[in-house]
Amino acid sequence: MTKKEEKAIQVTDQEVVEHEGLERTRERQCFVPKTDIYETDEMIVLVADVPGVDRDAVDITLDKNVLSIDAFNSSEEHEGYSVTYSEYVPGDYHRKFRLTKEIDPEKIEAVVADGVLELRMPKSEGARIKKIPIKAG
Repeated sequence: MTKKEEKAIQVTDQEVVEHEGLERTRERQCFVPKTDIYETDEMIVLVADVPGVDRDAVDITLDKNVLSIDAFNSSEEHEGYSVTYSEYVPGDYHRKFRLTKEIDPEKIEAVVADGVLELRMPKSEGARIKKIPIKAG
């Protein structure tokens, strides 16, 4: 196996959420979901991995410019199968982000599909980049 092939099959561990001085009421691990954030002139898009989570098991709140994502995994055993080997540990997900005043909180949209949460956060009109036309003098 070449070094490139070795790197392609490495598995990274999921980061477990620290308790932040609070006690959890569920007896399962809570992970920090891996997240990508993209920015355009019009919006910021956040994409987070939440495998095993469906739409009804996600709670997103915005309080004092802090966006909190809580997702609860409802994984189930597959009937007729026994686990031979597993690297997947079912658990819940928690992550917080501080938003700037650039985001229009009334227009945030969220979609969960195939274990991926996508948040579309449009920028307010004043925060968008404006191109200034140059006139001939």
